[in-house]
Amino acid sequence: MTSPTDPFPPDLSRLSRADWLGALRRIGQERGFAEPLGKMHAGIFVEEGDTLLVGFEAMSGVEALSPTRTPLGFDMVKRHGWSSLSLLSHGDTWFRDPRVYGFFDNLADDGFFDDFETVIFYGAGPCGYAAGAFSVAAPGARVLMLQPQATLDPRVTEWDDRFTEQRRRDFTSRYGFAPDMLDAAQLAHVLYDPREPLDAMHSALFERRNVRRFRMPFMGSALQSDLLTLDLLPDLLTAVAEDMLDTERFAAMWRVRRDHPPYLRKLLARLDADGRDALTRRLCEHVVARMDAPRFRRRLAALDAAENEG
Repeated sequence: MTSPTDPFPPDLSRLSRADWLGALRRIGQERGFAEPLGKMHAGIFVEEGDTLLVGFEAMSGVEALSPTRTPLGFDMVKRHGWSSLSLLSHGDTWFRDPRVYGFFDNLADDGFFDDFETVIFYGAGPCGYAAGAFSVAAPGARVLMLQPQATLDPRVTEWDDRFTEQRRRDFTSRYGFAPDMLDAAQLAHVLYDPREPLDAMHSALFERRNVRRFRMPFMGSALQSDLLTLDLLPDLLTAVAEDMLDTERFAAMWRVRRDHPPYLRKLLARLDADGRDALTRRLCEHVVARMDAPRFRRRLAALDAAENEG
């Protein structure tokens, strides 16, 4: 049992998978509710404040990315006193399961979302798809999606060859085409790297009157991991909750990438591939002046040597 004075979120990082699942279930039972949704999904609700984060996460992602091995929503409970409804999946399922549909049907019928002043749906990749698709259950919600898929229906996205084994899943019935499910949202935000062609193509399908799309070039295909490393994801969610995430705010927040080595390495690789030595030099000089960056120092020395030989 836990009490209101216990640290939250608790550190579950050393538990076995079975004990970990049991601990999450007890947290839900003690602070809100915990509901199994078949063999592949579960819902954990923690009741706190009048802002609700509905987060979709794969259990493997929670285990890999969270220091406390707890869902992202638990961190927002701690930081801001929000309430959290975490939808968890065993693997990447895109939450295409009648049990999940029925769960959101019941929440909508019971007026669950009406108890909160602000409701935010969040997810990344397959979970970003789910965040967009199920947001229709809470009209007026706000949505944050990182590189989401719009659908895996091959009649629409036959060009996406990453998930061909998932095409047998039903993406044509209820809660099916995620962009259409955003019609009832107050505002949705899609973050993606335009240099990842398939992510960019899915992003284009989300173009709607109430959707803002933000480009994150040179960040690659693991945006959630990078945003957590930069401790930027909580700030993005807060900006969404405050209805403050626009182009100017995002650009200001995104300046943090200038100190993010993975981003800088991808940028360097691109400039080298394009043969843009002058820009490569400027980048390397800028980076080595601010941080310990052996790769950039070596590249700068190579440019100097090539210039002297010339």
